[in-house]
Amino acid sequence: MNILAIDTCTEVASVTLYSSGVRTSRVLTNIEKSSGHILKLCDEVFHESGKQLKEVDLIVYSKGPGAFTGVRMCIGVVQGLSLSCSIPTIGFSTLELLGFRASKILKAEKIAIALDARMEEVYWAVYDHGVISKMKICSPEDVDYLDVDFVGVGTGWGVHHDKLHIASNVKLTDLTIYPEACELVDLSLKAIELGQNPTFELPQPIYLRNNVAQKSLK
Repeated sequence: MNILAIDTCTEVASVTLYSSGVRTSRVLTNIEKSSGHILKLCDEVFHESGKQLKEVDLIVYSKGPGAFTGVRMCIGVVQGLSLSCSIPTIGFSTLELLGFRASKILKAEKIAIALDARMEEVYWAVYDHGVISKMKICSPEDVDYLDVDFVGVGTGWGVHHDKLHIASNVKLTDLTIYPEACELVDLSLKAIELGQNPTFELPQPIYLRNNVAQKSLK
């Protein structure tokens, strides 16, 4: 199976092409509006792997929440690629992607995810033994109280360090881990193995914040 994985929902943009067990990846960090480079990254992985878009069997992507422009860019690119070559898709939340990646890197089963949502809020979720839950947007003081076995990851822990530690009871954090498209490949293979079918339905984003403009005016 040839799988194209795309993630641009945070400050990191990444693409992975999986073919015959080989992964070809590109990752952009520390570049302003990195999501705008996503098509170039796609071209690079196709060129390096010797594959073409028409040979892709599945596109897997992150659908948010995250940076508004990044989420829109990711969804728009996936829609265009999927529709142009009739390629089915599977989407995962950015929070699940980060939890899955952190769990693998840290070899930990319990991950507390907090992404900075600005406006003194975080995108919050709990990743516990492979299951994502409690996904919401909230103030740092309103996150869930957890046991001390959880490890905190995500940009929210850097921005709201003290508030999150007090409210969540989480003692350990790792701020070096970020979402990356290569893990979307593993998430999709796992989902298919568990019976989830790729879809031709139009990909849709997850924002969690329903009215950014109204909230920012308060």
